[in-house]
Amino acid sequence: MSKKNKKSPIRPARPPRRKPDGVKDTSIKKPAVPKDEPGKGEGLPDIIEALTSGAGTSPLFGESDDAHAPNPADIPQVLPVLAVRDIVVFNYMILPLFVGREKSVKAVDEALSGDRYILILTQKDESVEDPDPDDLYMTGTVGMIMRMLKMPDGRLKVLVQGLARAKVKRFTQNDPFHIAELEPILEPETGDLTPEQEALIRSSREQSERILSLRGISSQDIMSVLNNVSEPGRLADLIASNLRMKVKAAQKILECLEPMKRLELVNDQLLKEVEVASMQNKIQTMAKEGMDKAQRDFYLREQIKAIKRELGDDSDDSEEMEELKKGITASGMPKDVMKEAFKQLRRLESMHAESSEATVIRTYLDWMIELPWKKTSRDRLDIKKAETILNEDHYDLEKVKERILEYLSVRKLNPKMKGPILCFVGPPGVGKTSLGRSIARSLGRKFHRMSLGGMRDEAEIRGHRRTYIGAMPGRIVQAIKQCGTRNPVIMLDEIDKLGSDFRGDPSSALLEVLDPEQNYSFTDHYLNVPFDLSKVMFICTANMLDSIPGPLMDRMEVIRIPGYTEQEKTVITRRFIIPRQIRENGLADDELAISDKLAAKVIREYTREAGLRNVEREIGTLCRKMARKKAEGEKGPFKITAKNLYVLLGPPRFLEDEKEPTLPPGVAVGLAWTPVGGEILHIEVTTMPGKGKLTLTGKLGDVMKESAQAALSIARTRADEYGIDPNFAEERDIHVHVPAGATPKDGPSAGVTLVTALISALTDTPVSPDLAMTGEISLRGRVLPVGGVKEKILAAVSRGMKKVLIPAQNKKDLAEIPDELRRKITIKTVEKVDEIWPLAKAE
Repeated sequence: MSKKNKKSPIRPARPPRRKPDGVKDTSIKKPAVPKDEPGKGEGLPDIIEALTSGAGTSPLFGESDDAHAPNPADIPQVLPVLAVRDIVVFNYMILPLFVGREKSVKAVDEALSGDRYILILTQKDESVEDPDPDDLYMTGTVGMIMRMLKMPDGRLKVLVQGLARAKVKRFTQNDPFHIAELEPILEPETGDLTPEQEALIRSSREQSERILSLRGISSQDIMSVLNNVSEPGRLADLIASNLRMKVKAAQKILECLEPMKRLELVNDQLLKEVEVASMQNKIQTMAKEGMDKAQRDFYLREQIKAIKRELGDDSDDSEEMEELKKGITASGMPKDVMKEAFKQLRRLESMHAESSEATVIRTYLDWMIELPWKKTSRDRLDIKKAETILNEDHYDLEKVKERILEYLSVRKLNPKMKGPILCFVGPPGVGKTSLGRSIARSLGRKFHRMSLGGMRDEAEIRGHRRTYIGAMPGRIVQAIKQCGTRNPVIMLDEIDKLGSDFRGDPSSALLEVLDPEQNYSFTDHYLNVPFDLSKVMFICTANMLDSIPGPLMDRMEVIRIPGYTEQEKTVITRRFIIPRQIRENGLADDELAISDKLAAKVIREYTREAGLRNVEREIGTLCRKMARKKAEGEKGPFKITAKNLYVLLGPPRFLEDEKEPTLPPGVAVGLAWTPVGGEILHIEVTTMPGKGKLTLTGKLGDVMKESAQAALSIARTRADEYGIDPNFAEERDIHVHVPAGATPKDGPSAGVTLVTALISALTDTPVSPDLAMTGEISLRGRVLPVGGVKEKILAAVSRGMKKVLIPAQNKKDLAEIPDELRRKITIKTVEKVDEIWPLAKAE
């Protein structure tokens, strides 16, 4: 139970008007007390009404106060205790309290059954519902219950008057209510006032009058009461009882027994209140001035509207301007951006509605309003659920999934982190684009895909300047608007296929977009104001990295997605491709059955790729043929077997026996990496009588030509070791050819194969047909590491190779090779050229 001291700072209370017993007490206004807070009183007596109805004649404040003050000897030494919350009761203070707690009700009943005295103590913590003696301050005020009224809900409304300070000696009873043994505290005599004391009293009165003036309260009657109080202690209690103070500060004043010291404490509180009241008055004055200006502007606008109506130029423009103004205000733009928007709005208001420039500005403002300056999607930070979503949408790709879950984990711990810039690199059909959509779904964000293939105009990224009709923002800003949030997942597809011409270089424009240290203030040429892209998660895709500029590559975190093994393709086909094609072709799930064995046969004999696009096409062909049967009236379910597979898809395109059972001398099988996955490469070398001329054909690049020169030098320096005629360089011409001459071929991984084919031709010894190899060579005979090891091994397995040679420094890459793939092929590592020939020659 308590009452907050939050009325006017100086408010002395009036005495209650006496009424006969049985008459309803209407002198106490019902305070607004929530019903869920029993025992907590609200409201102080109306001081102004009290003063105007008899100020100066009350026995509480007049000259005869001492005659009616209680004698401390008349106050009982043992009294029931009433615990109050959020208020400290002072002497001479009259206030209504609502009593609802059981102990408090019983304490009031006990006081009313006797001489109506009760000890009022303040709780240290107002949240305690049933306070113990330790929860109460030991210094309080002895009060007299002047009126009591029972409420319909069981609570009591009592009017109490503070009489004298008292200090608790000990509690004699805690149940069913508190009873305390107390010691009344006498008010010490002050005697004649010194000049310093008189100055303090006057200062307190002046500060009180100033506060009343700032609050807009008539101070004449109140100040007459304060001027009639000459005792410092009584003046301090009178002012303190109506000041807005915290409980600790009020309790400190109550416990101060020396009158002048108490008045000093009250004076300090008055100074603080003067500062607060002055600031509040200043704020109110500023608000009033702003309101006056708004009213003046409204009046002028109404006059402008009236003038336009008289001129016949009254249209819906005013309503449109108001809508634009409201839209700008509600859009959440930063201050600088909003300033620019209102500047353009003022320009629009001064233009004719049909002018071309007005159309440009109106379109500009529409873009500014519709952009999500503050709206964001709430990230789904449930790591387990996000992992489940990623596993539902994609099989394998553990490295990518782990990176996304790491981002989510950090985002959960640090909500202010910037969005990552990821780049998925891999052959077509491995799921790069669909993976981006799955990431957006796992994060709970909007997704937008933007194709960059063939883009040559820088304005596609940065937007067009507003110098002509039809200018538009760049595709980045357009994507943000379409998503409707400032933190979507934006996929920049085919970033390796960007072009450039006289219109600019889009890859250079992307440097700002994809740099977390710059994109927080990305400026589109059309908007001409900064927009924060730091919350956007950018995901780029590429088939190869060679065509991506170095500075742009430096801003991205590259994650390679190699091709799939036959087993992985079979699982993906069963879980994703077959159900999707069945639905897309109008079949029911139980109307078509394709076994894993049959799916593997389709993969093996009708496709040869790193991804799954051709697999989906072949499965789609089977579903379409079954859909035709269903449309012609044939009943399902339809089953595809190995016998009718060739009827439906035709003869196999790739056969297991394509691999030659034996190789002639001078032929070796190499492994190459391409943007669409790994490939095998036959290198053919033949010798003929001549003068040592080296001929290279097959549209080889400079790197492969240099590798052929290095291979020839190694063969000449090691001729004795391999049993080669030392004079072959003067007596024989050498021709190196790589089939498929229309296809350009280049790269640093053919050196090992060239050396092997050259030694095979010069020694007339065939190379093992089950062996494929990759690696670069140096003139010192070292085998240097290469890239794309997983893709190359996948190509070797798909062509039926049994063994593969790789550089020893690529042994670390074997960790990415699935176990089921390693079981199908023997992988040998070589460190020097001398180790190759014993492993390569046919047994």
